[in-house]
Amino acid sequence: MFLTTQRGFCQSGSNNNKPMMIICATENKLHMGFSQMLKSSNFPVKVSSRYQSAASTKASRDPTISDHKEGVKLYVGLPLNSVSECHAINHSRAIAAGLRALKLLGVEGVELPIWWGVSEREAMGKYEWSGYLALVDMIQKSGLKLHVSLCFHACKEESIHLPKWVSEIGESKPDIFFADRSGTRYKDCLSFGVDNLPVFDGKTAIQVYQGFIESFKTFFSPFMGSTITGVTIGLGPDGELRYPSCHDRIKNSVDHGAGEFQCYDENMMSSLKENAENVGNPLGDFTAYGDFFLSWYSTQLVSHADRMLSLASSSFNDTTVKVTGKLPLVPSWYRSRSHPAEVTAGFYNTIYRNGYEEIAKIFCKNSCGMILPGVDMLDEQQPNEVFSSPELLLADIRDACRNHGVEVCGQNLNVASTIKNFEQIKQNLVGENGIELFLYQRMGSDFFSPENFPLFTAFVRSLNQVEVDLDDLGVNDGESVLLVPGKIRKLQAV
Repeated sequence: MFLTTQRGFCQSGSNNNKPMMIICATENKLHMGFSQMLKSSNFPVKVSSRYQSAASTKASRDPTISDHKEGVKLYVGLPLNSVSECHAINHSRAIAAGLRALKLLGVEGVELPIWWGVSEREAMGKYEWSGYLALVDMIQKSGLKLHVSLCFHACKEESIHLPKWVSEIGESKPDIFFADRSGTRYKDCLSFGVDNLPVFDGKTAIQVYQGFIESFKTFFSPFMGSTITGVTIGLGPDGELRYPSCHDRIKNSVDHGAGEFQCYDENMMSSLKENAENVGNPLGDFTAYGDFFLSWYSTQLVSHADRMLSLASSSFNDTTVKVTGKLPLVPSWYRSRSHPAEVTAGFYNTIYRNGYEEIAKIFCKNSCGMILPGVDMLDEQQPNEVFSSPELLLADIRDACRNHGVEVCGQNLNVASTIKNFEQIKQNLVGENGIELFLYQRMGSDFFSPENFPLFTAFVRSLNQVEVDLDDLGVNDGESVLLVPGKIRKLQAV
């Protein structure tokens, strides 16, 4: 079964004149191109001659073979809400068609978020994996590999919550959540302050996480090492190792502020007081206290990383599954002396101090890889007023990882929509950079849109050097079609 792509207008139903991406399954020849209707549409797509040349390179192997034997292993993220709270696969037919498309493109596999609030929703220790098991079985049958992300946070974007029993405990014990100086709570993940406190019916947060991980490992053991090749352990907000310092900002947007410190819950404040007393209470010297506070604040982050990575590493040490953790990329104010946005996020990284060395040491200690998002970001696309430099920051973190032998994995921040962003990704993946795993985020209508999917296709072909025809192509009778309306965010079932 091979795929073609088409682009144009849908002329039926309620979607008249809306741009559509059409993925068609045929039994003929592999084409990745556009239909004749493109010629009359108002949505021209341009692919640079550099990508056209790479994409049309003749490969010595059959172009339908997608096994990735060497070079960068490319995984594409599945929709965040792939499995519902009722444990059903959302948009199952659309996902199945997407898996076939990715397989034929030569993609190594897919990344699947597995949510704490879905699988342990009703009661502590009561796990329900049926929806995820069905989806993993589908992925296995597609011939793709799988990288799993264990998500111990909530996601407002998709209305995915923390487990009900956690939220209920939080109503009587609000200090299980982060708080800023004004007392505003961040309720999308647990505070680092409860890692070792038995506030969950006698269990600590680490013990609760451990139960979830062990149950996951038991139920998915038939897929470990064969289909499931990697596991990313959630480390904080959005799965990243950081404080929720800028949680009011629009997701993936550039924040113009420095953010707020998130250590005003009772448990974190008790830790701060205890540490201050242990070092002689440096309140009398503002400069000394500033250094003490920032060191303590970042140390809580590092300690949390150590606990979580150690837990994950020990849980999967008898498998061939690779364990990773994800750092954020906080480029705003990087070109200032104090790096305030990084500092409030938990990274004491200034012009005088490297805040990523200790992080890299912890990843090395636990033999874990580090996922770095933002490999698609360019300095020239950043607003000048926030002194942002994602390129320099990425290089800074990678240097720390290189110093400690930590394998770096890449991830984009946004669905790349320009040739420049794809070229930036490629530059960060190949050559001396040495990235072996790249997680492209994320499957959905943006990904399959007429503007973005052809660029992604050309990008993959340029990496794999697999033959692709760019001829315009028509739809034949009997072909199955997946329609993804360009202005609807979620995948549409067919």
